[in-house]
This record gives sequence, structure tokens and C-alpha cells, in this order.
Amino acid sequence: MAATLFKEVSYSLSKLINDIDIGEIGLPEIQRPFIWPNIKVRDLFDSMYRGFPVGYLLFWANGLYDGHKQIGINQKQKIARLLIVDGQQRLTSLYTVLKGLPVVRDNYRKEKIFVAFRPKDEHFEVTDAAIQKDPEYIPDISRLWSGAISRNRFVKDFFIRLRKHRDVSEDEEDRLMEAIDQLYDLQNYPFTAMELSQDVDEEQVAEVFVRINSKGTILNQADFILTLMSVFWENGRAELEEFCRNSRKPSTGEPSAFNHYIHPDPSQILRVDVGLGFRRARLKYVYSILRGKDLETEQFSDECREKQFAILKEAQSYVLNLQHWHEFLKTLLRAGFKSSQMITSQMSVLYSQIMYLIGKRDYHVELFELRDVIARWFFMTSITGRYTGSPESIMERDLANLRGVNSAREFIRILDGTIEDIFTEDYWNITLPNDLATSSSRSPSLFAYYAALNLLDAKVLFSKMKVSELLDPNSRANKSSLEKHHLFPKGYLNQSGITEIRDTNQIANYALVEWAENIHISDQSPADYWHDCTRRFSTEEVELVRYWHALPEGWQNMEYHDFLAQRRLKMAHVIRDGFDSLKK
Repeated sequence: MAATLFKEVSYSLSKLINDIDIGEIGLPEIQRPFIWPNIKVRDLFDSMYRGFPVGYLLFWANGLYDGHKQIGINQKQKIARLLIVDGQQRLTSLYTVLKGLPVVRDNYRKEKIFVAFRPKDEHFEVTDAAIQKDPEYIPDISRLWSGAISRNRFVKDFFIRLRKHRDVSEDEEDRLMEAIDQLYDLQNYPFTAMELSQDVDEEQVAEVFVRINSKGTILNQADFILTLMSVFWENGRAELEEFCRNSRKPSTGEPSAFNHYIHPDPSQILRVDVGLGFRRARLKYVYSILRGKDLETEQFSDECREKQFAILKEAQSYVLNLQHWHEFLKTLLRAGFKSSQMITSQMSVLYSQIMYLIGKRDYHVELFELRDVIARWFFMTSITGRYTGSPESIMERDLANLRGVNSAREFIRILDGTIEDIFTEDYWNITLPNDLATSSSRSPSLFAYYAALNLLDAKVLFSKMKVSELLDPNSRANKSSLEKHHLFPKGYLNQSGITEIRDTNQIANYALVEWAENIHISDQSPADYWHDCTRRFSTEEVELVRYWHALPEGWQNMEYHDFLAQRRLKMAHVIRDGFDSLKK
């Protein structure tokens, strides 16, 4: 057996907290100073209070004396002797509660965590306004250990507050004191730590981190690569995080990644990096080569690792370019999709971005041609759910189809050829109408229909306003600009004995109307409100309305299920017309 790379050491919680406080224990570059949601911190204290095990810690003896991060925000007295490799979330959470100090959240804001304890039934809770006012609770257990007041003063204050609320017998006081004593003694809770030798290098530490977490669901392949980035390219990981953070914050006029389509996580943008740089969708292969593995010789080398990271760096600089980012997002708008509310697969967005960037960087496709072909590609992948089953396998195949492609013309031909292979006559006339036979409010085919209405410049049913205008994500009011109206209202169907939600809420029974019109129609019969609502439009306008909204002639007098069947066919026809407009 090879010599072990670690030794086992026992710590009390108070010792660990003190070592963090003075700087003996620090955070290495392979982790970020994020902490759990408050409810998970509460659960951690509850488990410790009940004597349950809460896992071991893994430390790395620091032989570098720099390059580590601090836990919390106060300045440390010493250079870290030990760096936390595994258990950072637990230990950081314990530290901030026991010391009553803020830490940096995943949104990069400083925040304190308040955990409450009710001695009466030994119950932990995340502190809220109601708990703050409840004298049965200790609303902030941090004060018990923080040293701001003595333990005796803390206990006296609790009982003074409780007795103002109700009587407390001597027996109950003893029980409450025992619960508080047990809480106080959590500082003596035992932890077992494995300490990696300082002779272990950063790559080995990253590998250990991956291996100890790969048995569960803590990390996926993207996390593995992000771990390697933290070791070998910390700035690159920081750039990813900043980009993703900015995508969530509305801009005040400066260039920004903010948008109404997707608020990606670093692991998602990493997929785009990998797709553009390595033309791969399966991240497990990329993890190996980023570690410096030659896939032919199976050998690892620093030279190979540096070469592969250079590819990743070049790709990421292109992916995070704000001009490229927003030009890509215009392709979604060109496809008729106005916002995230119309998108059912973020993977379709990410993989379409890869195709866009490959077309732009590697094949130099003209901007307007590229926008149209990627709009067609996204429309196809969205309506068919192309990347929802086995996304990595399918994208690997799509990327493989580009091997041997040497020109912009060939690139466009390959993508359009794939689209045509899917959008056959049988798809438009059989598959798509069958897909529309659903009551799912998040159906890809329903949103493709809305996209088609945008592309066809359609107006809202019974309105002079365009669908595209009222689907604008920047429009906000107490009432939604658009509502889904039951063409055959529920109340009307109920009178006919049709009451099942899967029947009344069929996609083909919905049409987009303004909210005021929806209220006006209420439960009227289709024949009554159709005649009333179309009187203010010309014959030509009514015909256009019937086309856009896929209404068969005489639909208002049809038997309900016959109406649904005929409308599905017409909706499929509108979707096809909308898609075909992307070819012009």
C-alpha cells in the first residue's frame, strides 16, 4: 500500500473556531467563500445538539504561506497553517454563528446568520420577525458564545423576558437551564479532521476534493472543471462568477451581461466555453485533458495541461465578450422568443450559443445570415425538446457533424440540413398537432406558437395591440398585459358536462387576450362573445384574426372536441408559417 497522504486529528469546535478567528485555518483557492442557506445552518446546529455526526473535515497543510482566502471579513493575526479542502460550508457556517460575525454570501454581500433556539422543546429555527418578538425563543444564539455579555447575564436576560410573558415554575426553570447548558456546550462538540501533508501539491488536492465528493451528488463534471480552474486559473473562475452575477442585475447604463432570457450559473457558461474551445459536450473528457492527460498515451503532463488551459482561456474570452453575448441573444428575439417565460430549456439556449459562436469565430458567417440560421436552429431545438433527453450525447453528435466543415456555406448547410431532417411533412401534419394535444402550461409547442405569432406580426385576439408588444418583458403592471383566455370558457363547458381539467385546459382551448377582455368575456358561450367582440372589426380584420389565432370557420358553433382537433391542425400551420418566415 502506498504511503497515506494524510493524518487524522481531533478538534473541539471551540478550537476550530478560535484557529479560524486568528488565522491558523484559512480557505484555499480551490474553494469560494460561500455559505449555506440559513435553513441548512439551522439543521446543522440541530444535528449537533442531538449528538448526531455531521461529517469529517479535510485540511491541507499550507507550505506556501499565501494564496489563501479568509473566512469572514475581519483581518487575521496569522498566516494560515491549515487550509480547508472539504467541510468549508459547515465550518464557515459554524464560525459565523458562534462568533456573531458576517461572512460573504454567494451574491458577494456581507450578511449575518441568525439562528434561534426554543429551550422549552429544544427546537432550532431561522430567526424571523415573529421569533424576535417571541419570548419563548433565544432569537440569536450567537450571543451565547460571542463574548459580548457573560453567560450568566445572557441566561438572566432570557428568564427576565420570559417571566414578563408568563409564569415559570422552578422545575421548568431547571429544564430550560439544562437545555441552554446543552446548547452552550456545543462549543465542545468533537470533530475529526484529515490533514493532507504540505508535500501534496495543488493538483493532488484538487483530485482528492473531486474523489471524496464524487460518490454523492455534491459535485458534477462541471464542478470538477471549476475546481481545476480554481487551482490553475483562479481569475478565469472569478470572471465566470462575475459574468453570471452581472447577468442578474439590471444595468444602470454601463455594458452588462443582464438580459431577460437566462441568468446562467458558472457551470452553464463553462459548457459554452468547452463547446466552443474543444467542440465537446461531454464534460468528463474535458476534465481529463484539462488535468493534462493525453487521450492517446493516457499520460499526464504539465505541458499538456497548460496547452489545454490556453484553449479554454481563449474560448472563454470570446464567450464572455459582451458584444458577442448580446448579439447572440438577438437570435432568440429573431426566433420570436421574447423572454425567459417562453423558454422551456436553458440547454437549448446554451447549445445554440455554442453554435452561434462557432459560426462567428471559426467560420466567419456574416452576422445577419448567422442570426437567421441560429434563430432557425433555436426554434427547432426548442419546439422539439432536442436537448432535454440526453443533451450531451445529442450535442456531441451535432458538433461531430461539423467535422470537416471548412466554410460558412457548409456550416449553414449542415445546420439547415439537420433542421430539414426533423421538420418533415409528417412532423408538421402529424407529430406537431399531436404534441399540441396537451394541457401542460409549459409546453414547448405552445411557446413555439406564441413565437410564431410574434414572427407573423399578429395582433392579440380582439385587440389592436400586437402580441409582440404585450409579451415585452419590460412591461410590468398589477395585471398581466396578456392572459390566456379559454375560447370555450370553463363555466360554459361545465354546463355541457365537460369538467376535467385535462379537457378544459387543453392548449388548443387557449388564446391570448388582454386581461380586460378576458374579464368581459367571462363564461359567455363562444357564439355570444364572438359576435359581440368582432363587431368592431372589418371582415378582412376578422379573417386575419381567425388565421393568426387558428380558429376554424364556424368554430364558435362546433362540438368542443371537434374544435380542439381542427384548431390543433391550424395552430401547427401557423407555427410552420412563423418558422418559414425565418428563411426569408
